Amino acid sequence: MCFPQGEFLVGDHDVLLGEIGGCPFYIHEKQYDYWKHTQLIIDVVDGRGGMFSVEGVEGKRFLSRSRVFTDEERAELQQS
Repeated sequence: MCFPQGEFLVGDHDVLLGEIGGCPFYIHEKQYDYWKHTQLIIDVVDGRGGMFSVEGVEGKRFLSRSRVFTDEERAELQQS
């Protein structure tokens, strides 16, 4: 879900993945455990959205993609 900054109540089980356009991006720890081996890519594209959208007069929607980290990337992440 997409909330205006400051309107999402961060819970004890939410993990901060990073920022998108200067806004924090959180995922629940159970989802994180499932996806932690992948790079999540979130884009905004033209078109009408469904459940994960930023629809409005601009006609934009989110598009999420993922790819599995390489062994090298996984090792680098474990070092940090």
